[in-house]
Amino acid sequence: MYGKMHSACLYGIDGVLIEVETDLSNGLPQTSIIGLPDSAIREAVERVRAAIKNCGYQYPLQRITINLAPADLRKEGSSFDLAIAIGLLMTSGQLILPSQERTLVVGELALDGSIRSVPGILSMVDLAKRQGFTSVLLPNDNVEEASLIRGIQVFGIRHLQDIAPESLAPSKSSIEIQKNASPVVLKNYAHLSAPITHGTQRIKDRTLRQTPLLGDDYSDVLGQHHVKRALMIAAAGMHNILLVGPPGTGKTMLIKRLPTILPPLSEDEALEVTKVLSAAGKLKEAPQGLIADRPFRSPHHTISTSGLIGGGGIPKPGEVSLAHRGILFLDELPEFQRQVLEVLRQPLEDRTVTISRARAAFTFPAQFMLACSMNPCPCGYLSAHSEEQRCICSPARVAAYRAKISGPLLDRIDLQVEVPPPGEWRKSVASPSSAEMQTKVIYAHQIQAARYAQSSVRWNSQLSGTLLRRTIHLPQEAEQLLEQTLQALNLSMRAHDRIIKMAQTIADLDHDGEIVTAHVAEAIQYRQLDLNLF
Repeated sequence: MYGKMHSACLYGIDGVLIEVETDLSNGLPQTSIIGLPDSAIREAVERVRAAIKNCGYQYPLQRITINLAPADLRKEGSSFDLAIAIGLLMTSGQLILPSQERTLVVGELALDGSIRSVPGILSMVDLAKRQGFTSVLLPNDNVEEASLIRGIQVFGIRHLQDIAPESLAPSKSSIEIQKNASPVVLKNYAHLSAPITHGTQRIKDRTLRQTPLLGDDYSDVLGQHHVKRALMIAAAGMHNILLVGPPGTGKTMLIKRLPTILPPLSEDEALEVTKVLSAAGKLKEAPQGLIADRPFRSPHHTISTSGLIGGGGIPKPGEVSLAHRGILFLDELPEFQRQVLEVLRQPLEDRTVTISRARAAFTFPAQFMLACSMNPCPCGYLSAHSEEQRCICSPARVAAYRAKISGPLLDRIDLQVEVPPPGEWRKSVASPSSAEMQTKVIYAHQIQAARYAQSSVRWNSQLSGTLLRRTIHLPQEAEQLLEQTLQALNLSMRAHDRIIKMAQTIADLDHDGEIVTAHVAEAIQYRQLDLNLF
């Protein structure tokens, strides 16, 4: 007797279709799972056995072979439990499931037969739709997440017994009757949870709804107008930014308000971000379903390389991937281990992370804005203008402190801005609010979207190579100013390109889009570590 079900597992953040084949033959009763399963899948035998018995069905007393195909792909997790259980019941003639060839089955079983949620369901349902499946059978707790994929029916169940109509569901006390009973036939899904509708308007409204601001607003920040201007430029072009200044000047406060001026995620971006969180098992942190706001991740400086980039036996997304389409904030940058910071260099350029293992290579998205803060020296008061707060660090200590950040990494940070002690101690009426700054940022994003409509680029910070040379043209005076700066400061060509991209963003914020000399001069001023201004 042979049966086949379709299930899925995660491979990185993408779903992979798995065929669950079941074979029953004569011989000593034993169950074998083959096809490179991990420990959680091998333990599924006991979970499935207990669940089937406790639901009143009979576990086949035969030689059972369960194959997970393709056999050369390493598989992990507990998402195959439900498919294995239904496959055994179908193969032994206790259940008939119509149209199983077009139904994807995913879920973890408890010993009493209840169905538990599994991570990564969004990627699996998206895969099922692309593979032509018409329906998905999954845990009821995952229905809300799965319903974000349009064009496929989603059925949620809470218990293994929910698959059979209530009138035919086997009783826990009728195992002997079940032996001679006719097979349960599942004629339709009417008794299950109603299929989720997938209206375009519903998804769009949900995607574009942004969480209201809860008190965090740039209008509450005293002074620091030049820093707010730099943060607005960073948000408008999605440029990396570093704030340097003494303790208590508001560096952390300013960066934590950065999400309030970013536009909400588009529908496609929201689906990408939600898939990453789903694969990482962190979607429970966002009960609204599809993520509407850009991620803001702020790991502690004791984080490991695997925690930042991703890793593990079967790699999981790290902080750079969890910050995809959002902000990665590294507070007190020199306190991070140097080898941890160095692994950021490749994701900042390629906007993806590839982690290779013996059996496979996993690629995670990592398109984020890097926002950092640091003190100018170990004691923090190198640039303070006060007799009470004088720096006590020797030049050697200052050099060693700054050497924790390598030149190549610093070269990838577009804006390097000094944050002095605030000069205003009363709330300024002229201080721009987050809403006003966001309006300008959204306008700049719209200009860039129209400019790069025929390419995969969305923001100025993504420009490179031929597209950069073809898109941005500097006037002769601005070109001469930039060349003189490069020669005087011995800047790299990467810094040259980043200054040009910043100048274009500044021009977009000024609503004209045409770069003039003033835009290039302002962009140069934001390379303050290169200028050795502090």
